[in-house]
Amino acid sequence: MKVEAVTPRRPGRIAAAALAGLVLVWLVYTVVVNENLHWDVIAAFLFDGRILGGLLVTVALTVLSMGVGVALGVAAAVMQLSDSPVLRGAAGLYTWFFRGTPLLVQLIFWFNIGLVFPVIGIGVPFGGPMLVEWPAHQLITPFVAAALGLTINEGAYMAEIVRAGIRSVDPGQREAAEALGMSHGQILRRVVLPQAMRVIIPPTGNQFISMLKTTSMVSVIAGAELLTVAQRIYLENFEVIALLVVASLWYLLLTSLATAGQHVLEKRFSRGYAR
Repeated sequence: MKVEAVTPRRPGRIAAAALAGLVLVWLVYTVVVNENLHWDVIAAFLFDGRILGGLLVTVALTVLSMGVGVALGVAAAVMQLSDSPVLRGAAGLYTWFFRGTPLLVQLIFWFNIGLVFPVIGIGVPFGGPMLVEWPAHQLITPFVAAALGLTINEGAYMAEIVRAGIRSVDPGQREAAEALGMSHGQILRRVVLPQAMRVIIPPTGNQFISMLKTTSMVSVIAGAELLTVAQRIYLENFEVIALLVVASLWYLLLTSLATAGQHVLEKRFSRGYAR
């Protein structure tokens, strides 16, 4: 006797899906027909030169901060896993301090670093002569202050992500590499990190997406990124909501592209582990 499987009906699921779809359509309709949003202003400023310039600064800050932050994170993670208590202590102090203080405070501090060190230069330490020096207010521009704050803060978070990824690798892999006569550096580059990438990539992708939005905090030091530019424009024409919508649309586009890139990288580094 042939048995045919019958999918049970789920009226509750169908009703919930219909309700969710109805609410979504209502929200879209409400937004589209709302005259107070001033869609003509949004369309006029969406590709405005000033907005695109701020968008470029946002992308530059994100790429620079994440690139250097990942390098700092890898270095700090390796130090945390070192046999040297001095290296472990230094890396632990770095991650503890910069993860424990608000990013907003760090950005404001770097922007006002000239109040602590009026002159920044290179010279002999412990009171020796200065070889090269610059006035702090000229060297630490809003962009430089933003890059310093975002990079150093991101490095502290990446250190924990990389450390978790390295610890996820089977110790037998390192032992086998040592048996082949590889040095510690070769083992890290050729054996440990390639396998740890499967664990490192997902949270790193999340950090990159978060960084795209976190750059908006640079507006407190007038960093000329996307939100700062939008604020400057709406202070002139008082179209606050319209300019915030413009900024939000660009943030959504950037994060969507970053999400797609994250999925591609995750798929690539998960080969051999999952279908």
